[in-house]
Amino acid sequence: MEKIVKGKAFVLGNNVDTDQIIPAEHLVYSLSDPEEKKKYGHFALSSVPLTQSGLPMGGIPFITGQNSTSEFNIIVGGTNFGCGSSREHAPFALQAAGVKAIIAESYARIFYRNCVDGGFLLPYETTFNLNKKIKTGDELELNVETNTLKNLSSGEIFSLRSLGDILPIIEAGDIFKYARHSGMLE
Repeated sequence: MEKIVKGKAFVLGNNVDTDQIIPAEHLVYSLSDPEEKKKYGHFALSSVPLTQSGLPMGGIPFITGQNSTSEFNIIVGGTNFGCGSSREHAPFALQAAGVKAIIAESYARIFYRNCVDGGFLLPYETTFNLNKKIKTGDELELNVETNTLKNLSSGEIFSLRSLGDILPIIEAGDIFKYARHSGMLE
């Protein structure tokens, strides 16, 4: 696991649900077929509500053309990120699109656990609404050891809540690898 994650921000609002992250109509692709797995990345965030200009909140599409990965690898959201159904495909789709971390004010409980249990993404929390201080396309640097986010575009530094007890699970790769490594499973 990377201790420093650098990349571009993709900013979203509140209540981004799992149908917006990966629409149910795209859950037909096989997770064991490498070519079909790419479809999850291609359709990630394809149902986020659009502004009057026909683009997401930041004015830039998450995935362009026929690409299956995005130029944005850090998502900044508001409250209740990942609400909706309990599909495990949502954090996987974001990971398949190249996302490494999400920073939000709060998460839906099941989405948060799916991020951690599958080892898909770093789900950081903040105590204030970062999506008002960061713009889509800003260059960010997330430091896992200091729990800080630096906006390289503006120079601002933000403190994040520690990952706490979930960090070893994410470092291990997923909940089962962690359980084996810690002696809970043989």
